[in-house]
Amino acid sequence: MATADTIPAWIVMFLGIYSFAASMGELRMPGTWKGMMQDLEQSPGMRFIAGVLTLSLGAVIYLVTPWRPEDWLYIAVSALGGLLTVEGILFLAAGERFVTLGKRLIASASEVWAGIAAVLGAGFIFVALSRLDTF
Repeated sequence: MATADTIPAWIVMFLGIYSFAASMGELRMPGTWKGMMQDLEQSPGMRFIAGVLTLSLGAVIYLVTPWRPEDWLYIAVSALGGLLTVEGILFLAAGERFVTLGKRLIASASEVWAGIAAVLGAGFIFVALSRLDTF
């Protein structure tokens, strides 16, 4: 069970698992992320749902993370929650432009982005495990 002392570590753990798994999916079947961006580009309903979910997830992460300015992980997780909230707002307010920017970033280098996501995911998992006193 998570306590106030372990909430940021658990959030980072699950974000790391998500990032690593998503990157493995893209590396296994290149073009998946590009296809998702095309789906978002063509569907206002999907952009709206993505915006609501991203806004909600960001708000929850921000609100459940205790503020401890002396600990970098608490600050990073709070900032991440805030950034996800802003991302959700952008999806809702200007979704088509936001998705176009995302498509340009992914473009044809999805394998590179997937590799970066895999390394970041593994790093997040390591940080979380070290904070959860599992080593």
